[in-house]
Amino acid sequence: MLHPKTALRFINSEVGYGVFATDFIPQGTITYIKDSLETEVSPTEYLLHPPAMQEIIEKYSFIDERGYRIVSWDFAKYINHCCNCNSMSTGYGFEIAIRDIQANEEITDEYGIFNLSEPMELICNRGACRRMVQPDDFDRLYPQWDEKLQNALQYFRTVAQPLGCFMDETTRKALYAYFADPAQYRSVYALKYHKAANGVAATGMRV
Repeated sequence: MLHPKTALRFINSEVGYGVFATDFIPQGTITYIKDSLETEVSPTEYLLHPPAMQEIIEKYSFIDERGYRIVSWDFAKYINHCCNCNSMSTGYGFEIAIRDIQANEEITDEYGIFNLSEPMELICNRGACRRMVQPDDFDRLYPQWDEKLQNALQYFRTVAQPLGCFMDETTRKALYAYFADPAQYRSVYALKYHKAANGVAATGMRV
């Protein structure tokens, strides 16, 4: 489920749609959390779908640490990648604003965390863009991502959390264990799928 202060907007014919903040979202705010309405497609279930449906699933899903493809029921599936993203998945499963997000700013994500099995070409003119999201980005870049996430998590308890009520108790306990003892931090690398992926997750082009 996406943060309530968001809206789906058409960007252009090349990129398609994107998700934008409708109000200020401060650093440390949960921007997305998996809820009970999300569709989970196991590796076996994915293979049972016809090719046309597999293509759709790949475009609108991400692969979690179990190898399951997660398809959001709301427009979270339209969040685009940016190498200088403002929101990122945490090792606790939810996504968090890693810096302040202004009203009318596009909410962007880091697709390198989504367990891609093939490279993804990016539509981007920014100088710092990687040009491609690679399957090995997770292994190479997760220490940088952890640094950004830990910096954002220090604000978690000082900002409003409209999605906090959807956090399960196990996750909440693990998160607050970290707040009590920083040595208990759960790295974003906990989301890494360590077995060969069955097919390609989200191979569409993104900004």
